[in-house]
Amino acid sequence: MGTLRPRLALGFAILLCTFFFMFHVHGQDHHDQIRKIQDFRDSLLQTDPTLPPLPSPTPSPTPSGAPFQPSVYQVTSYGADPTGKEDSTEAVMNAITDALNGPSDGSLFSGIQNLGGARVDLEGGTYVISRPLQFPVVGRGNLMIHGGTLKASDTFPGDKYIIDLTAPSGGGPAYSFEFITFRDLLLNSNFRGGGIQVEKSLRISIDNCYITHFTTNGILVKSGHETYIRNTFLGQHITAGGDPGERSFSGTAINLMGNDNALTDVVIFSAQIGVMISGQANLLSGVHCYNKATGFGGIGIYVKLPGKTQTRIVNSYMDYTGIVAEDPVQLHISNTFFLGDANVVLKSVNGIIAGVNIVDNMFSGSGKGIGIVQLDQKNKAFAAIDEVVVDRNNVRGMKVKSTVGRGSVQGNGTKWTVDLNPVLLFPNLVKHVQYSFSSSDENLFPKHALRSTWDNRVVIESDVEVAAEVFVTVDQSKS
Repeated sequence: MGTLRPRLALGFAILLCTFFFMFHVHGQDHHDQIRKIQDFRDSLLQTDPTLPPLPSPTPSPTPSGAPFQPSVYQVTSYGADPTGKEDSTEAVMNAITDALNGPSDGSLFSGIQNLGGARVDLEGGTYVISRPLQFPVVGRGNLMIHGGTLKASDTFPGDKYIIDLTAPSGGGPAYSFEFITFRDLLLNSNFRGGGIQVEKSLRISIDNCYITHFTTNGILVKSGHETYIRNTFLGQHITAGGDPGERSFSGTAINLMGNDNALTDVVIFSAQIGVMISGQANLLSGVHCYNKATGFGGIGIYVKLPGKTQTRIVNSYMDYTGIVAEDPVQLHISNTFFLGDANVVLKSVNGIIAGVNIVDNMFSGSGKGIGIVQLDQKNKAFAAIDEVVVDRNNVRGMKVKSTVGRGSVQGNGTKWTVDLNPVLLFPNLVKHVQYSFSSSDENLFPKHALRSTWDNRVVIESDVEVAAEVFVTVDQSKS
């Protein structure tokens, strides 16, 4: 401190004297003013040589540990060929491996490290892949792969997926991965296998992707929870409808073999089956299917989970291809447009159907008399029927089918029969009837009663002959 104080005093003196000269040399030449100020400052700095020099600033300490690693892994820096001429499998895998082994910040779900939003950047290139891009370690989350095209090579295994989000050894934590995002990707399976496989993972996003030329599944989701597929296009063949080879379309665009997943604003333009569902509590919204038409043996959405359906299909567009549901229990279909005789088929496996709502949809057909909802009871008749509501659908060029039937008949006699078979969905199933009996004969007050509902024909009889009109409403949804 003894040497520091004189230095501080000297600096303060230089500052004061500099200001003094600046205010007292107005009449002199500008350059002369500057020279005098500099000379005076130099004379002040010629201080006692015995004073030690001022200490140099101490640099900030360098953090210990590994050097900082970037959170963006550009595949070309690993040697990947963005022109698609050379095989880039090793390079892309090395980028993914480095990202998975990069810095982490705490954890997400138990056993899953948070990679902090690391990104594998494909940089807008096209990369040829000869084997699946399978993540080599598990227990990782908060990672994105985005921005380019991945194409299967001619030697790619025909039963594998370009991106394989599964545990290499089949073991690991309860969930292998969490919050992994695939965005802005075009996946060309080159008619060798599928696009993306997700297994035993949590909160996975597939967003703004284009998946084509698959032979198995465009996207396969097995077990796990909450894979969200948004703004994505899938087609085995690149077409916009009316393809001359439509009869030969094969494969499944999206196969959901897990629970709690969601499809939102997804277009499926070619495949034999658009969406296959064998998991519970899945939501489909804004899904447009114009894959292989029903007339050629295609299915738009196949709910293949007898007795445990719990599926909601809303605000969608079934374009010449329909919906099939096996033993549906808690199935909701609403605000969906069915074009070109596309319809809903309820297929009996064990004869169970319950908690089904098919309401407020639009059906447009060719006038061939195809029912908007059909029962497939070739295996077994539906026996356990409870809370099935098919009603309030807007129909043109197709046959209305409903669980609510309304009709009327008039005549002079003692018996009035209203046949509701053309409308009612289930054969010989009328348990709840409301009717009104209106007679214009003021001289008679006949007794009347419901006599029969056999074969969906409602029979009303009176005790005397009378001119009357009978109005009937029946409801098959109530057990």
